[in-house]
Amino acid sequence: MGAISLKLPDDLLNASGRCASALKLSRAAYIRRAVERMNRETRARLRARRLAEASRKVRGESMKVNAEFAAVERAPDA
Repeated sequence: MGAISLKLPDDLLNASGRCASALKLSRAAYIRRAVERMNRETRARLRARRLAEASRKVRGESMKVNAEFAAVERAPDA
């Protein structure tokens, strides 16, 4: 496991210590979990952004395909 040196404002450090104690965790474990959570949330946001961009790229083509299917469904000999 790697190590880092981290400087935090006193109020944030104190609050982290109190929250860690309330959860019966060490402050290091609490901060590690916070970083893990932020990493998960960031990956999820980036994934959502990539999916939205891909959706925008294919939106026009999807509308054309949907229109073709609708035309087939409305055709009297379908």
